[in-house]
Amino acid sequence: MGLFDKIKKSLFGNKEEAEVEPKVEAEQQSEAKLESSAGAETQEVAQSENESTISSVATSAVNEPESESQSEATAESVSSSQTMSAAPSESAVSTSAVEEMTEPKTESKAEATPLESATQEQNQTELYEKGLAKTNKGFGARLNQFFAQFRSVDEDFFDDLEELLIESDVGFETAEELTSELKDEAKLQKAKSHNDLKKLIVEKLVDLYDKNGDAENEKLRSHDDGQPNIYLFVGVNGAGKTTTIGKLAKRFKDQGKSVLLAAADTFRAGAVEQLVEWGNRVDVPVVTGKEQADPASVVYDATARAIKEHVDYLLVDTAGRLQNKKNLMSELEKIERIIKKQAPDEPTETLLVLDGSTGQNALLQAKDFDKTTKLTGLVLTKLDGSSKGGVVLAIRNEMKLPVKLVGLGEKPEDLADFDAANYAVGLFHDLV
Repeated sequence: MGLFDKIKKSLFGNKEEAEVEPKVEAEQQSEAKLESSAGAETQEVAQSENESTISSVATSAVNEPESESQSEATAESVSSSQTMSAAPSESAVSTSAVEEMTEPKTESKAEATPLESATQEQNQTELYEKGLAKTNKGFGARLNQFFAQFRSVDEDFFDDLEELLIESDVGFETAEELTSELKDEAKLQKAKSHNDLKKLIVEKLVDLYDKNGDAENEKLRSHDDGQPNIYLFVGVNGAGKTTTIGKLAKRFKDQGKSVLLAAADTFRAGAVEQLVEWGNRVDVPVVTGKEQADPASVVYDATARAIKEHVDYLLVDTAGRLQNKKNLMSELEKIERIIKKQAPDEPTETLLVLDGSTGQNALLQAKDFDKTTKLTGLVLTKLDGSSKGGVVLAIRNEMKLPVKLVGLGEKPEDLADFDAANYAVGLFHDLV
C-alpha cells in the first residue's frame, strides 16, 4: 500500500466504508436466515425420529408385558436412542474435542499479531493527531476558510492558494511548485467541487514528500559490528538538543542497548549539568570535561571510552550558538575530524535538531548547517506547541533531507519516529 493510499484510507475511508456497510450487512442477514432455516429443518428431522422410536417402544410395551429387567432395558434403549439422536458418537465427540483444543490455539496465535499491530498503529496515529493539533487547527482551518470564500476555480483561486501555502510555512519554492501542479491536475481531473480540490491538495502535498525521499533513509541508521553507533546532534541553542538526546537515550536503554552520552556543549551555562541530569534520570553514564573545556577533547575521551567498552550508542551533545558564527562551524568540523580519527566510518548519524515553532527560519538553519557538516537527517521538536508543522514539507522538498524524529509532547515516548502517513493524517484530518 502506497503512502497516499494509507492516508486516503485514514482520511476518506469512513465515507467509502459507509457506502459498503449496508450491502455487507444485507448479505450477512441473508446468510443468517439460510443457516437458521437449515438448522430448523435438521432439528425437525431429529425430533421426528425420536418420536417414532418412542412410539414404537410404547406400543410394544402395551402389547407384551415385560419383566422388571426387560422394562429397565427398554428404558435404557429409549434413553440411548434419544441421546444418540441429540449428540454425536463418543468417537465423534473425542475427535471434535481434539479439533476444538487445537484449532482455537492456532487461530488466536494468528490473530494476535494483527491485533497488536493495529493497536500500535492506532496509538501512533493518535499521538500524531494530538501532537499536531495546533498545526492542524492553524493550517486546516485556514484552508477550510479559504475554500469557503471561493465560488469558482480560476487564476485568483490558485494565486491566493499559493499565498496561503507560503504563510503556512510550506515555503515559497514549494508553494509555487505545488500550485502549478494543482492547477494542471485540477484541469486534468476536472475537479471543481471544494471536496475534490481538498483531496487533490492533500494528495499533491503527500506526493511531494513521498517523491523526494527513500523510506529506508527515514529510519535511524545503526550497525551491529561491535563498534559504537555515534550520533552527533547539532543545532542552535534552545532547539531541544539535550532533551532529545535524553529521550533517545531512554529509548535505547529500554531496548536493552548500552548507551554513553558526551557533554560537548561546554560553553552554554548549565548545558553540561542538564545532560548529566538526564543521564541520572535514565541511568546512562555521561562523559564530561573540565569547566569551559575544549568540546573536541570531550568528544575524543567519549569516543575512546565507547570503543573500549563496546558501547552500542554514543550520543554527542554539541554547542549551539548562532549558526552564522564561524567559530561554531569550525568547532563542528573539528569534532567530526576527532571522531573519524578513532572511528573512520563515524558518525553514523549527524542530526540537526530544529525547533518546529520557528517555521521558515528552521529551513534557513538547515541549509547553513548542511554546508559545514553533512547532515543525515533532522529532528523536529516542539511540534505539539506550534502551528508551523508545514515546514517539514519545505525542508523535504528543497533539501531532500529526511525528518527522522519528531517531538510531539513532553514525555520521553512523545519523541516519535517520523511517519509520513501519520504526519499527513494529523495535519489534514480536520480539512476533509
